[in-house]
Amino acid sequence: MSGLLAAAVACEPARLSDLGTLVQVLWQFLSLSLFSLGGGNTLLAEYHHLAVAQFCWLTNTQFADLYALAEAAPGPSSMLVGLLGLGAGWREGPFWALLCAYGAEAAILLPSTLLMVMACLSWKRLEHSPWRVAFERGLGPITLGILFAVGLKILRTADTNWAGVVVSVLVCVLMLRTRISPLWFMAVAGVLGGLGVINR
Repeated sequence: MSGLLAAAVACEPARLSDLGTLVQVLWQFLSLSLFSLGGGNTLLAEYHHLAVAQFCWLTNTQFADLYALAEAAPGPSSMLVGLLGLGAGWREGPFWALLCAYGAEAAILLPSTLLMVMACLSWKRLEHSPWRVAFERGLGPITLGILFAVGLKILRTADTNWAGVVVSVLVCVLMLRTRISPLWFMAVAGVLGGLGVINR
């Protein structure tokens, strides 16, 4: 019981001014921008740590809901960052929430985009370099390992009952063993959630 009270006290949302929240959001996502190897989802564990554990912008359930929304919507997976910024600034009102959302999205995309543009401009010149081949081969396992860790983080965040765990494991097995479109899995999970079979 005392552990739960300590966790609740430790996760009290930071009381910042409107500008303080915006600066905090911008700094956190600017500092993460260059580490998104393999796409925005590779930083999901760090997003969760920042938004839920460190700054208490969102609850665990809200984070899982925003992740599901970002993945279901068309567009890049980095749109989750805008939603996290929205959650961070919400206590200061809708204006600051929108400002934090757009600021977070720009902060996560701008540095990494500029770096990729510069890399692409010089990548062709290194086409036959052994350094380029070694770099590309080395990043593959790193990215797969990060994505595996992200998958485990999502399972721990979203699945809080046995039915959710069973559905998640079944979907993983079917995705690896069959050629069924992921849209069917999303549709079935949506129906099960709507019927209350799986919930949080």
